[in-house]
Amino acid sequence: MLDLTKDVKYVKGVGPNRVKLLNKIGIYNLGDLITYYPRDYEDRSKPRMIQNLVNGEDSLIKAVAVSRVVEIRLKNRMCMYKLVVQDETAKCTIIWFNQSYLKNKFIIGETYYFFGKANIRMGKFEMSSPVFDDVNTKNNTGRIIPIYSSTYSLSQNTIRKIIENGLEMVDGNLEENMPEYILDNYNLLGINEATKKVHFPESFEEFKEARKRLVFEELLTMQVALLGLKNKYSRDIKGIEFAKEYKFSDIINDLPFNLTNAQIRVLQEIENDMEKDKSMNRLLQGDVGSGKTIVSIIAAYKAVKSGYQAAIMAPTSILASQHLESFTEILEKYNIRCELLISSITKKKKEEILEKLKNGEIDVLIGTHAILEDNVIFKNLGLVVTDEQHRFGVRQRSKIASKGKNPDVLVMTATPIPRTLALILYGDLDISIIDELPPNRKKIDTFAVTKQMEERVNNFIKKQIEEGRQCYIVCPLVEENEEIDAKSVLELAEKYKNETFKEYKVEYIHGKMRPKEKDEIMLEFKEGKIDILISTTVIEVGVNVPNSSIMVIENAERFGLAALHQLRGRVGRGEYKSYCILKYNSKSDVVRQRMKIMQETNDGFVIAEKDLELRGTGEFFGTRQHGIPEFKIANLFVDMPMLKSVQSVALKIESEDKGLTQPKNERLRKLVDNKLKQSVSL
Repeated sequence: MLDLTKDVKYVKGVGPNRVKLLNKIGIYNLGDLITYYPRDYEDRSKPRMIQNLVNGEDSLIKAVAVSRVVEIRLKNRMCMYKLVVQDETAKCTIIWFNQSYLKNKFIIGETYYFFGKANIRMGKFEMSSPVFDDVNTKNNTGRIIPIYSSTYSLSQNTIRKIIENGLEMVDGNLEENMPEYILDNYNLLGINEATKKVHFPESFEEFKEARKRLVFEELLTMQVALLGLKNKYSRDIKGIEFAKEYKFSDIINDLPFNLTNAQIRVLQEIENDMEKDKSMNRLLQGDVGSGKTIVSIIAAYKAVKSGYQAAIMAPTSILASQHLESFTEILEKYNIRCELLISSITKKKKEEILEKLKNGEIDVLIGTHAILEDNVIFKNLGLVVTDEQHRFGVRQRSKIASKGKNPDVLVMTATPIPRTLALILYGDLDISIIDELPPNRKKIDTFAVTKQMEERVNNFIKKQIEEGRQCYIVCPLVEENEEIDAKSVLELAEKYKNETFKEYKVEYIHGKMRPKEKDEIMLEFKEGKIDILISTTVIEVGVNVPNSSIMVIENAERFGLAALHQLRGRVGRGEYKSYCILKYNSKSDVVRQRMKIMQETNDGFVIAEKDLELRGTGEFFGTRQHGIPEFKIANLFVDMPMLKSVQSVALKIESEDKGLTQPKNERLRKLVDNKLKQSVSL
């Protein structure tokens, strides 16, 4: 029987060094290898006549060698190697640099394939550093070539050969995991044929058919899994009917500021839910700074006044502490008692809180994952709010809800998700969107710069600090890494503390520090005792510091657009003009495109659409943190039409066979169970 868990080291061509390189890109066993799908393809199957070459275009030519390889010594110990080839239309000079092995590689009169970028100089044709094959080989040319995401040390030729060897080991013995009736009804290839053809298709028609089958499988698995969860945590369960006499308007009219129309619309949706006898399960999306917190405060007011308790769960101690301040400021006038439960509090204080919570002396408990502990017992939990939903999975959401008797659940996120996608991914939730920023929120000016602008950026930071402002600097790494060309927190902190900004107070935080240490530094920054805070993305979800006016993001090309937008939202929270400076180190057109998007819009939903379009869902959501299996081949932006049709298939299967107990769905049940196990959040 075929064992897909067999270590990749047993694949032909994989030695100890290559094992390490394959591990770096997530390939540990045979199953990982054959499902490491190409990210792109190059059509090297159709030769072009030399006279028809287009300057700057990648092209394949089939030509005869008409000279020997000539070695030309250049300055700096470099050597150029020239070969002249021709077809029936014209001659072409092939050029390589520092590849001495090529001197005796070509035989005059023999025919070869060459694939590379064409250059036309004064009517003469050249091709620089092409890949090549003799006419009988066709390893790298003369066919459609898969292109894989790879490490620098693992060449395309190498990974292609390893995958080819892996498929030979499989030898068509993959166990079919889709029900026969689905394969027949939707005209899908079998798993063995699809797997082989997606890697090495003979034509693009073959590739499309192979990809269709594999994408269909991934999307169907996701949809069936989500429908199962929806049934498990059904909205139709008898819930709490909160008292109608305690209206949201009571507290809204008392607020020292006006709400936006979007906030009022969302509050109406939530109030309607809370006054029904069905459990509310609602996702509240709102861009950074759109005012989600006040919405949750108003919801907590109604829950408490109706005789229930509320639980507010945040991903960090800092954010939980900030929520305590906000909730207390608004609710204390209504005699609503709020308390904080985080891991750093003393044992004695924790015991006191737990006792009061159990007795009903605490109305609103605000905390981190500490709330999920079994010894946290509510007297009468009626409302659960999880903030920054992208940091919590379905099971965590379910666990906190289980501490009450079918409480209402409000899930909040500042990561804008395109509505169509949200409807699919959060199929068990109703969706509300705050798509309007408060009028006092100032636009953040965003600039994308290269390292040539570093001195100007540093001078600008100094000028802002002299005016009394503060600055965030975000790095992609905690410490230096020889294999990754990117700035690190510790590297910059040392340089800035001792050189660039030595006259100012510079501190740093990162995820490897103790929570207490991070919290202390963030508090100092909030109180204005630190001028420059260097950090990883741990500040993505953090305290409001109205005095901070500059966000500098190092190696911005290494962050998704959604993450950049989240980070940018850390500034612009006070009365001062704010700036976001994106420093990037890449000549990629895609990177330039992404930087342009960030400069052109502050709308998180527009950015989310673009992020999804450019990077696909795997990167958009981050690995395994959203309660859905990670996609290996599907792209929810590209595959949205298929997703919609697959949704109807999943609904039909679910309606006919809840729990997938029928023999015909046995394969699908195993597939769903296996995929769900891969997601740590589920």
